[in-house]
Amino acid sequence: MERGARAYRAVLRLVRRLPAETRPYYSKYARENFVNYREVDDSTSLDELFRRAYMHTTWVLKKYSIDEKAAHRLMEICSG
Repeated sequence: MERGARAYRAVLRLVRRLPAETRPYYSKYARENFVNYREVDDSTSLDELFRRAYMHTTWVLKKYSIDEKAAHRLMEICSG
C-alpha cells in the first residue's frame, strides 16, 4: 500500500507539470485508477500495474512535450 501511495503522489506531482487546462482531467484519471486497483495484492499484478502507470505517465508527458526524465522518481518507485 505504501508503494502505491508513493506512486500516486509522484503521478500527481507530474500532473502539475502539464498545461493548466489538462490538470483536472489527469488528476481525476489518476485517482480513479489508483482507487480502482487498491485491493490488488498479488505481487505479479501489482508489478504490472506499476509498470502500466509509469508507461502511461511517460506517454502523457511526451504528448505535452515534457521531458520524460521528469518521471525518474516514478520510475524508481514503480520498478520496486
